[in-house]
Parts: sequence; structure tokens; C-alpha cells
Amino acid sequence: MLTVNIYYTGKNGAAKKFAEEMLASGTVEKIRNEKGNRGYNYFFSVEDPETVLLIDKWEDDAALDEHHKSPMMQTIAELRNIN
Repeated sequence: MLTVNIYYTGKNGAAKKFAEEMLASGTVEKIRNEKGNRGYNYFFSVEDPETVLLIDKWEDDAALDEHHKSPMMQTIAELRNIN
């Protein structure tokens, strides 16, 4: 299994808003249903309210590569840009 930790940071709660929109839009659920996904979870920092941690788990490199080629990447970029 491959685990990727991604830290999102921003100002004025932008990272938290991004994570909340990912959930509310159904994007997280779609990613969790992609072949090879083993986990996709956001965590909020107690020490830094402007940082969000994404723990993204994939069956193997090939599954992650397919995710990176998928339309989900465009959706993620669009949601990140509005926050």
C-alpha cells in the first residue's frame, strides 16, 4: 500500500473551506470509490488552524497514477482555486 500525506495551507480558513467543499461536493466520495483507493481522509491541525492534512492511501503506484490521470484532478484544482 502507498500512503501520501499532503498538507494544505492557506489564509483565513481557506484550507479548511477547501476540505469541507471536497466533502460537500461529493468529490471525496468519488475518489474513495476509485479503483485502488484505500483511504482519503482530511484532518485539521490543533496547532495550526490554517493547515489541513490529507492522508491519501492507494493500493499501489499504478492506482495512484490512474487517479492523477482522472477527471478528479481537474475537479480538485477547480475547488482549490475557489477557496
